Amino acid sequence: MNVEQAYKDANALLEGHFLLASGNHSNRYLQSAKVLEYPKKASLLTDALADMIRDAGIEVDTVCAPALGGVLAGYELARSLDVRSIFVEKKEGGMELRRGFEVSPGEKIIICEDIITTGGSALKAAKAIEALGGEVVAFASLANRGFCKRVGGNDTSKPECALPTDVLLFALDDFSFEMYTPETCPMCKEGSTAVKPGSKG
Repeated sequence: MNVEQAYKDANALLEGHFLLASGNHSNRYLQSAKVLEYPKKASLLTDALADMIRDAGIEVDTVCAPALGGVLAGYELARSLDVRSIFVEKKEGGMELRRGFEVSPGEKIIICEDIITTGGSALKAAKAIEALGGEVVAFASLANRGFCKRVGGNDTSKPECALPTDVLLFALDDFSFEMYTPETCPMCKEGSTAVKPGSKG
């Protein structure tokens, strides 16, 4: 599957001057909500991701996503794997399970995001699940920004990656974009102003 083309077809691979959640700037941005806008197209992506997980022999009972960005991807992956879907929500300093969701001791759970950058949000979700006795068996995302090593990818894990090295990351493709601090950003030096297109904009 050509994941980059899927993003382009959905007008979800943006070019411009963007402010990232990390505070850094980039000239490209992945807007996964646009890829997931149409359920049939979303199912093609998560079916391919589910096949990768099955091929690796990963046993899973539940998919858990960090809200808000990961909820659609997590739900669709759970459908593709024919398992339960839950999500965690932000609390000060971390994430927690709400809305009556429960986790059983030893329950095998995949943490699913739409995009993994450094994996910080996915790690917070994993800690919330592990605190309840769940077992995080893998991480998954539609796209990997290239900081963390994914199964089948060519990139090596970078120091910025927050995910544990002993748990597999599954993603459909790597997207390694240039990033700059505000002080070194060439677009800022040209007088451009960064915009924040994500859910926190």
